Amino acid sequence: MIALAAWSASAETITGRVVGVADGDTVTVLDADRTQHKIRVAGINAPEKNQAFGQRSKASMSDLVFGKDVVVKSNKRDRYGRLVGKVLVAVPYCAVSTCPKTLDAGLAQITAGMAWWYRQYAREQSAEDASTYEVAEQAARDRRVGLWRDAHPVAPWDWRRAARP
Repeated sequence: MIALAAWSASAETITGRVVGVADGDTVTVLDADRTQHKIRVAGINAPEKNQAFGQRSKASMSDLVFGKDVVVKSNKRDRYGRLVGKVLVAVPYCAVSTCPKTLDAGLAQITAGMAWWYRQYAREQSAEDASTYEVAEQAARDRRVGLWRDAHPVAPWDWRRAARP
């Protein structure tokens, strides 16, 4: 109960339009006050831009959210000051602006094989989200879609570690 109260006290919801996509797990949202918010999509880790599938992951995220209205549910900032949050957007086949924002962009990236489920931060997700993300990643692996086509995909955290001097 105390943990829930602490999360609720620090929870933040942002609504706005995605005006930038840095990579497969980072977007910029412009709110109604014309304030830009850098958002790190919670629960996923996409390939780095210079890594195999990095550009495809970025393009996939762009297709999902760029120029679209989103709702971001966040409860923390990362060490770079970005909000870390679940990004919700209307389903692609909805043609009116009043569609509910029910498509989880992070989960969509995992399902398409464009990101890993970020197990290291599973405790920051709801149990339902963690379970859904885990199952979605395994299904993408089994179907060999996206980055799972590669015989030995390199996780972004391993790629970054190997790239350090």
